[in-house]
Amino acid sequence: MLSRVAPWLASHKDGTAPAGISVRTLAGADTSALRRLAQQDPVANVFILAHLRSAGTAAPTTGGASVLGVFDDGMLVGACWTGANLVPVQLDPAFAGLIAAAANRTGRRYASAFGPAEPVLALHAELEARGHTAHEVRSEQPLLTLSGPPTVEPNTDLTLGRLADFDRILPACAAMFEEEVGYSPFLGGREFYSRRVEGLIRQGHSLVHLSPAGDVIFKAELGAVTAEVTQVQGVWMNPLYRGQGLSAGYMAAVVDQARKIAPVTSLYVNGFNTKARSTYERVGFTQRGTFATVLF
Repeated sequence: MLSRVAPWLASHKDGTAPAGISVRTLAGADTSALRRLAQQDPVANVFILAHLRSAGTAAPTTGGASVLGVFDDGMLVGACWTGANLVPVQLDPAFAGLIAAAANRTGRRYASAFGPAEPVLALHAELEARGHTAHEVRSEQPLLTLSGPPTVEPNTDLTLGRLADFDRILPACAAMFEEEVGYSPFLGGREFYSRRVEGLIRQGHSLVHLSPAGDVIFKAELGAVTAEVTQVQGVWMNPLYRGQGLSAGYMAAVVDQARKIAPVTSLYVNGFNTKARSTYERVGFTQRGTFATVLF
């Protein structure tokens, strides 16, 4: 295929497609093709597979998010979710210029790009050339999985979050977000983020331990879920309880809950977060790839 042998062509750099290659927004008729593409790596692509599971279609959402597809002689060979964030799906880095050009034409500003490191970093380079300046690039985020039970005893105090505790869980989620990305999730208003947290609670994907006084000690979410894989997100320990050796037991409990839904539990972690990586290793997680996140 031309795309595989000539990634240096000028067309890859200026956003025009070489012969046989096309880029367009996916529609409902492309759903099966997108699902087959993503199933090539159900762990790395759990985000888009979870979306297809809930939405049932590759067509644009009512909120304006869509999936850009790269076609080689009519065959879908790569894709990228374009919503608040950019998420590549089996995207050859050689096609990053084509996706970046199409994403840039929408006029949308993206909060982040995340996913497998090579296409994400290639997208970053192409978007930066088009004026999308990143304020942080996390180029090494080990993608970890655990396909069996945890190797440490779970903390049985961890339970599913309840709507009755929403007003306690939401501030903890916001604190985690601010620690992780450096700004409040409420900057553009509280409604969107609040709906996200409420939705996770309703789905049974919010995990939390509250103190007798009602304070959140530990919390995490199953942020992307399919029948094969769950992806743990939003892991947070109340600063008052850090350094006491509690994290491994809580993470083991997260795995126990996740295994009720899917056989593989996954997460990705900042490469520089040595304490968290050590905890995940104790629980039984092993690395099976590398993600990257670009914060715009």
